[in-house]
Amino acid sequence: MARNASALVQWSQYLPLRFVAGLLQCFSHEQNLQTAAAAGSTLFRMNSGRRQRCLDNLSWSFPEWDEDRIEMVAEQSFQSMVQLAMVDSITMTRLVTPDTWPNHVDMLGVQPVLEKLVKGQPLLMLTGHCGNWEMLGYVLAVCGYPITALARPLDNPLINNWVMRIRESHGLKILEKWGAAPELQKRLEDGEQLGFIADQNAGDQGLFVPFFGRLASSYKSIGLLAMRYETPIVISQARRIGQQFKFECICSDVIEPADWADQDDPLFYITARYNKAIETLIRGAPEQYLWLHRRWKSRPRHEREGKPMPEATREKIAALPWMTSDEVERIVEWSERSALEHGARR
Repeated sequence: MARNASALVQWSQYLPLRFVAGLLQCFSHEQNLQTAAAAGSTLFRMNSGRRQRCLDNLSWSFPEWDEDRIEMVAEQSFQSMVQLAMVDSITMTRLVTPDTWPNHVDMLGVQPVLEKLVKGQPLLMLTGHCGNWEMLGYVLAVCGYPITALARPLDNPLINNWVMRIRESHGLKILEKWGAAPELQKRLEDGEQLGFIADQNAGDQGLFVPFFGRLASSYKSIGLLAMRYETPIVISQARRIGQQFKFECICSDVIEPADWADQDDPLFYITARYNKAIETLIRGAPEQYLWLHRRWKSRPRHEREGKPMPEATREKIAALPWMTSDEVERIVEWSERSALEHGARR
């Protein structure tokens, strides 16, 4: 009975989604984007919990902004999220093909990526939940490059299988993230390029590095793969241009093996640097970032235990070449505040 009920729920979610996907093809993409933006604004007003999380994340990340700007960007973030989920992800394969992709995607900003791809060099390609985080890997696959993207499977298997067919229809290969380590290693050894959405919260056991003035938990696997195989890391984004199905691809950083070779803690350096590069991308178009994402949910051990930041951690952060003393102090200040809150709960 439970299995039948579960199947009923899955179909009740899947069939309306397929109906909406078919309905969208009756209208222009610009009209669909406008409809999705309106739906995003409605969701922003109705979902008070996620709206507040979005506002809180923006307030801390941009302390120089006033409340009106924070409110505006928060609503735009919801609009962008719904446009991606409701419109882009469904119609991308129809609009972006080997013949039509130049009409929709400007690749001039990712020349460092293209140069390495032409050489057949294995790469780790990173992006965040900013812009259309599926577009760059997809268009590169359309152009014939062997791209494998790591993805978390959707909870509904009917929707998951449908979405996977869409994503893989023009050559992009999807690898489910659970237990993927051996396959990732094999593909790097074969000279393939791997794509990651790298701003995921990695839990209490992740590596905590600066991200928008706070420590954020990041997976160690990206840095460990890069170190083991001496693989360059490129951080890039497909950013929407206006309210249309046009994107510009931007590369904010390329991390070469020589960059971490002399670092005291290369794993920390790599992880901190790619997070900084993702932050740079987000600052270029903050309204296209998923601010309701629980990026800072997990906290480092000293905060959970209500203790001050260890001096060794502070020194490691301060040693990062791009960090200023003011930025270090801001991270320490927030860490102390978080430790006090956790200590009060103990």
